[in-house]
Amino acid sequence: MLLWASPSRADLIHTISASTSLQVNAAATQATRVGTSFSASGNGVDLAIGDDSGRISSGTITSGVYSPGTVVVTQNATSGEAFSYSQSLTTGDAVPTSAVTVGAAPNLSDVTSTAAGVAGSLAGTITSPQVLTITAGGAGTTAVGQVVTTLQVD
Repeated sequence: MLLWASPSRADLIHTISASTSLQVNAAATQATRVGTSFSASGNGVDLAIGDDSGRISSGTITSGVYSPGTVVVTQNATSGEAFSYSQSLTTGDAVPTSAVTVGAAPNLSDVTSTAAGVAGSLAGTITSPQVLTITAGGAGTTAVGQVVTTLQVD
């Protein structure tokens, strides 16, 4: 009796799945309006923006673009004193007055435009669960094929 073997049982599950995914990208344009920035600073100088009376002008804004007032810088009158002056201006984009026409790029400073994809010979076929055929397309396309095989023994 000790040598008598008991029957064994096992569940066996085997699955195979295959898939393809084909994508042709559309044309796209990304545009960002650049703003205006202005700064002026100095050491050992008298700094006035707008006029020479020590008043700082607010400048003007036209179509959303800032234009600083006149900058007047005068070195301090102390003989032999060190001085420095720095000024920076980035002129931004005017605020658009109408929506952009489809297919036209706006007149903004930061524009990235991508042409539409070309399907060309883009293709993906599954002839059996484990045989995929992927054919590359033209620019702006993506083709992905995948086979997943699972074997589970309980």
